Amino acid sequence: MPDNLPRGTIYIEDLKIGMTRHLRKQITDRDITLFAEVSTDNNPVHMDDEYAKETIFKGRIAHGMITAGLISAVIGEQLPGHGTVYMGQTLKFMAPVRPGDTVMAEVEVREIDHMRRRVSLDCRCTVGDTLVLKGEALVLAPSRKSN
Repeated sequence: MPDNLPRGTIYIEDLKIGMTRHLRKQITDRDITLFAEVSTDNNPVHMDDEYAKETIFKGRIAHGMITAGLISAVIGEQLPGHGTVYMGQTLKFMAPVRPGDTVMAEVEVREIDHMRRRVSLDCRCTVGDTLVLKGEALVLAPSRKSN
């Protein structure tokens, strides 16, 4: 599977149930530091090796919302892509992501409401064979008719 698929727009008229798009990204210490700076979430489980060793995770983990942000990137850049408006998202964090892990974020079209331009998407992130995040998104998809 290629790492990152082309970016752009898939109009609602071209979407099909079961259509998928994905991206892969290695989570770095820099990603964690930048996210902590932007979000102001400096929880030591993300930032302090010694502290994190004493937690249930036995080491530092990335902020869950970094992983969730990769779902946002697939939706906003690939499926449906540019012009998409996020309406809602559910997330369930299944396992931690650690610095150095490569996350694959994947989005799949589950349902299409052409009349209201709404698309329901299944979302998941994995590290290797481990499911680390799952959820659903509801988006307003771009349409050729409104452009």
